[in-house]
Parts: sequence; structure tokens; C-alpha cells
Amino acid sequence: MIGIIDYGAGNIRSVSNALKRLEVQHFVSNDNRKLDKADKLIFPGVGEARSAIDALSKIKLTEWLKEVNVPFLGICLGMQLLFDRTTERDTDCLGMLAGTNERFKSNVLNLKVPHMGWNQVRHRDDCKLFDNIAAGEYFYFVHSYYAPIVAETVATTDYGVQFTSALKLKNYYGVQFHPEKSSKSGLQLLKNFIELC
Repeated sequence: MIGIIDYGAGNIRSVSNALKRLEVQHFVSNDNRKLDKADKLIFPGVGEARSAIDALSKIKLTEWLKEVNVPFLGICLGMQLLFDRTTERDTDCLGMLAGTNERFKSNVLNLKVPHMGWNQVRHRDDCKLFDNIAAGEYFYFVHSYYAPIVAETVATTDYGVQFTSALKLKNYYGVQFHPEKSSKSGLQLLKNFIELC
């Protein structure tokens, strides 16, 4: 059973619909007692970092998130919040990974911010998340801030700067792109998380 973490933001409906297409049982909750019963957890993220951290604090999930023992997948902001901090409203995040999320500079190469649309993801061959997914496959992104490349990075993407598009820290996985909006490859990644990770 997959638990989807609800903190009042995030792309919960799209994630739920993707899991329905995969015929995977799941539930949505913001109660850590219920979420503790899940075999795996998905932490979807859309929105602004400070608001997300405030919401997580209000429902007492910030410390709980750091002690999850089952496989965990953070999506977009759900991945970025694993880092120390973000320059978005100068926000302290969960502090599980060293590094700061920075905003894309729109004056570099005339980049549009947010980074929105399909882009290539170059992944390591040894990461189970990308099993049966071609190297350099395209996934769908929507974000204005990006995570630095760290030791835990398992995939990168280039948008004026090279950034972490997927990572793995123990039982925690994170992806910057939206697998639930990334067609066949996105569904394959979700399937890999559910079946292999």
C-alpha cells in the first residue's frame, strides 16, 4: 500500500491518477500514524518552499519525515525540501542533504523561468528508479529553483546550469521532474519505485 503525503499542497490528484493507471492501491493522509502503515511513501510537491515547510510544521510532519524507514519518493518540491535550505524566501528546509536550492537566472542564455516542459535526464545505470528507461530520456519539469549536484545525485539535467534531477539517500529517493506527468517513462519510473526500490 502506497501512502501519499498530504500537506495541503502538492500534485496529489495527478499522482493518485498515475497510481490508479498502474492499478496500485494507495491512500492520501497527513496523519503520520496512518502514514506509518504504508509500505512506501510518495511526497508530491508543487508550490513555494516556505509555505510547504510551515504547513509540514503545523501538522507535525517535519521531524517525522526525517525518520521514515520505508522507501520514500519526493517529487519536485518534495525532493528540494530534503536539502538544508533554499534561497526561495531564504527558507530552512529539512536538512537531510547538504546544499542550497538556487533560482534559475533568466538572464543566462535568455532562459525562461520557470523551467517548464520536457527535458533530458541523464541517469546513472545503477539506480533502480531508472530500470528499463533509456539514457537521456525526456521527462516533464515545472520549477524555478534547482538542487545542486551532490554525492547523492543519480541523475542530472541541463538548463543553463547542470542540476540534480534525481537523487538517492538511503531509502529516500527524489526526482525534480514530475513522473506523473511524464507519459510512459514517468509511469515506468513510478512502477520501478513501487516494484524495485
